Amino acid sequence: MIKALRQSLLLTLALAGAGCFIASGSAGAQARTVLIGLAAPMSGPSGSTGVSLERAAQLAVDDINNSKPVIAGEPVLFKLLPQDDRADPRTGELIADYFVKSKVAAVVGHWNSGVGIPAARIYAAAGIPHVAPAVTAPAYTQQGDASAFRIVPHDGEGARLTADYVVRELKGVNVAVIDDSTVFGSTYADEFVKSLTALQGRVTGRYAVSSKTSDFNSVLRSIRDSHPDVVFFAGLDAQAAQLVQDLRRLQIRAPLVGIGGLVGPTFLKLAGAAGEGVSVVEPGLPSYKGPQWSHFEQAWKARYQDEIYLYAPFAYDAVRVIAAAMREADSVEPAKVTASLHRIRYKGISGTIAFDAQGNLRDPVFTLYRVSGGRWRVVRSIGNPDRS
Repeated sequence: MIKALRQSLLLTLALAGAGCFIASGSAGAQARTVLIGLAAPMSGPSGSTGVSLERAAQLAVDDINNSKPVIAGEPVLFKLLPQDDRADPRTGELIADYFVKSKVAAVVGHWNSGVGIPAARIYAAAGIPHVAPAVTAPAYTQQGDASAFRIVPHDGEGARLTADYVVRELKGVNVAVIDDSTVFGSTYADEFVKSLTALQGRVTGRYAVSSKTSDFNSVLRSIRDSHPDVVFFAGLDAQAAQLVQDLRRLQIRAPLVGIGGLVGPTFLKLAGAAGEGVSVVEPGLPSYKGPQWSHFEQAWKARYQDEIYLYAPFAYDAVRVIAAAMREADSVEPAKVTASLHRIRYKGISGTIAFDAQGNLRDPVFTLYRVSGGRWRVVRSIGNPDRS
């Protein structure tokens, strides 16, 4: 499979080179092509989310090109180079190598922490700025990499707020904790347990399952015997839907609390009635507003005739903030773009975007969602309201 993937990437690279030549020639003014890599899982359980990231990024590229951008006195044409990383770390590394060889100016990606962390090392070695629309494990920006940025909060912040919600609002003193054994899930669960313990909560059991399993029977039998107030699951939407169905089938009535990545149609469709009452703290604003958002929403619905997935605005903003950094640097040279990203303060559709010294999002905001009446409902926003 790796050999086939390498061949596919080499073919895509050849086609991308041809595409760059055609795009530049068709611009009519010898516009310089600026390649932006986009890496996300576009197949498998998270495929719908990955496709939504690609769609949003493409809308951003189109908007930028429609403004006839000029950098260093030269007209430029932005071009998106999307790749499916399959939520697989090794595939992510191959794609990162491919992006380096393709001489991309910057990368938007990845979505999974377990993919984004090793891929970031490759981008760092090449000096390519990379803005993640969802990699939330703290380690992503703790590798000594000045070119790594994340446009969403990290897990430590989300886990702290989730633990606070579980203890103070759900009165969850005794909590069963399950993670999906991925970097994302296990890291989030670790951070949640730390915060829960600091709030005098008690972990009745800590369990790890494969991210590919649909069999929770043995774990849930143990959980049922411990009579938890709350069950916390650090995993993604499709698996969380199976878990909540099994909880209700086994008559475990403790509410299920999930982590970022659940809000969307996939969980609702797969969980059905069992999903009622499930809650999650997700990054981002509870609603968007203003002319920039209205334009994005109208363009999305006109082109895709589909609802906007939760993480799509972050991918749109990731492309836009990269372009804004290039304009401020008046350069597409990676080192200058990276330096500009560390200084930038950009008003995006997801809020005001600025990064700290490590590349983390400053002043993050979250939203608490709960399933009610078969729909995800906003309970309230949590965080810094000034970002809106």
